[in-house]
Amino acid sequence: MTTDTNSLLLWVIGGGAILVLAALLAVIAARGRRIPGDHVFRASRWSRGNHLFPAQVAVSPTEVVQYVPGWVGRREHTIHMAHIASVDISTNLFFSNVVIETSGGSDPVRCYGHRKRDAVEIKRLINQHQTAYYGDKGRRV
Repeated sequence: MTTDTNSLLLWVIGGGAILVLAALLAVIAARGRRIPGDHVFRASRWSRGNHLFPAQVAVSPTEVVQYVPGWVGRREHTIHMAHIASVDISTNLFFSNVVIETSGGSDPVRCYGHRKRDAVEIKRLINQHQTAYYGDKGRRV
């Protein structure tokens, strides 16, 4: 009789552990899903600070948004195209880091762990949108 009770207890504990693990994985998958938008770049889970919840960068014609999910809530850092002063890309062996500096003196947006082609595409899109935003204003001599 004791053996049956121990076996049942092990099954209940094992099943509970599996349910908790499944719930944890579901939360991680839900919090790490892609944000909506045409030009969204997600950092690799293999890079620093992005293991559970990878950061994402969305580039639109008017702004750049860095989206960093967490266990509870998220952090979004938005910079308008008119306030972007420079975009710096540093490439490492596997991934690239993108630093977007502002003209207003606030903290730059630091994006770690993007693929190299994504980092180049982020910079290209920002330059393209800034050129369209300013039009011919900067070309007059």
